[in-house]
Amino acid sequence: MKIYIVSGLGADFKVLERLEFPKNCEPVFIDWLIPENNEAFHDYVERMAEKVDDSEPFYLLGYSFGGIIVQEINRLKPAEKVVILGSIKSDKEKSKLIRTGEVTKIPKILPVGLFNDRATQVYSVVRKLFDPRNPRILQYFKVRDPYYLKWSVEKVSEWKFEENPKVIQVLGDKDIVFPIKNSKPDYVIRGGSHLFPATRYKEVSKILNEVFSEE
Repeated sequence: MKIYIVSGLGADFKVLERLEFPKNCEPVFIDWLIPENNEAFHDYVERMAEKVDDSEPFYLLGYSFGGIIVQEINRLKPAEKVVILGSIKSDKEKSKLIRTGEVTKIPKILPVGLFNDRATQVYSVVRKLFDPRNPRILQYFKVRDPYYLKWSVEKVSEWKFEENPKVIQVLGDKDIVFPIKNSKPDYVIRGGSHLFPATRYKEVSKILNEVFSEE
């Protein structure tokens, strides 16, 4: 059984590379695409979904923004199971910060240049959000196209979605990006920051083996 995997915003497979999956599963990473100019979210999801072969049963796994993407892909190509790590199941679970962006439309009016990877604030902001204790955080933050980053922040703030009770949610109880108080996750990683798939990979692997091994 193939597990199609989408990583976090700006992250490549490295943040998830230490995860171990059941022997009967084949992980397939879907790389981030750069959005076309003014591309609609639905159109972008359709392009991401092209990598998923739905001629046979499959699973979906998404981390952070990737968790949002795989839930949208599941609408187009239903999976046997959908698991999200460090992500939310509906817009009702958004943090106050993300809700502020949705209401004020600030992400839409921010200049693309603000997301330029040469900006001195990038390191400190990303590190504080994802895991302030991890000095190597930027090794996971690989997709730094300014338009992609600005577009993605806009889409997270605008996202509207009704919870699918079949989606399996795993959250860290120290996650700042998606605070656990707004959700009722199926599994909780105690002491886990937003970067828990990389820092607590053994615990996450145990959960994934349990979930994907079930009939």
